Amino acid sequence: MRKKAIITGGESGIGRGICVALAKEGYDIAFSYYSGADNSDYYVDMTTSLVTSLGAECYPFDADFSKKDGADIFFNKAISSLGSLDLCINNAGVNKPRAIQDFSDDNLDFLLNLDFRTYIKMMHLSSRYMIDNKIKGNIINITSSRGERSYPNCGLYCGMKAGLNKMIEAFALDVAEYGIRINNVAPGAIRIRTKEEIAFIDKPSDMEYYWDKRIAESPLNTIPDFWDNLKDTVPLGRAGTPKDIANAVTFLASDKASYITGITLRVDGGLILPGIPEGSARTDEGWE
Repeated sequence: MRKKAIITGGESGIGRGICVALAKEGYDIAFSYYSGADNSDYYVDMTTSLVTSLGAECYPFDADFSKKDGADIFFNKAISSLGSLDLCINNAGVNKPRAIQDFSDDNLDFLLNLDFRTYIKMMHLSSRYMIDNKIKGNIINITSSRGERSYPNCGLYCGMKAGLNKMIEAFALDVAEYGIRINNVAPGAIRIRTKEEIAFIDKPSDMEYYWDKRIAESPLNTIPDFWDNLKDTVPLGRAGTPKDIANAVTFLASDKASYITGITLRVDGGLILPGIPEGSARTDEGWE
């Protein structure tokens, strides 16, 4: 019997990588997407096609996690379609960079709901379902290396990720007696958009820090992008890929990790070991 997984923000980037990897591991998938994002239909169709081509059932649902009831609505739809739940992946999230002197209540409320409240609600709903149905399942959150390192214009996002890293240590203790494990994966600089996807963006928002007009204007997409330019900053010499994160997720969800709970696994190519935040404190000579 195939296992069942819920993934928030599964239509592109890290989320798509996780959906595809879990489909290969024998999971049916329900994932959320946000229809207000540019090219969301394109991304949803691509992810759904990739997942179903692997023999998995796939259920995409539009969800707005900036609303307080967004997690509840999505979770109930996902469970209704899947019929059960073995694994919950909290991945959806964004950073809207602001310096503290440019603070706004709207930005705080947006990030709190999307990057913090939704994670808590999904962990609550998933663990409650697993306990009630006697399922020894897994919950895995995609956090960030920014929960360990400070970056300019990133105080709210960094603080929420740091809180998530500590929070799951206590939550893992809460559910351990039921055989449920909770862990985090902390990506570093991960290529969340291909050059082709960057070229699709006409009017970048303040969340699309990687956008480059030159890429959109280059038919062969030969212009180095944000992640190409990180090679001297990352000790392992390259930006990460969604597959790198998906590999960590599938490991933590597997029986091979059955004695691991309450950890935050950093997957960043060594990015933050020397204390060099990408894009904000890079030296002229690079890593070497």
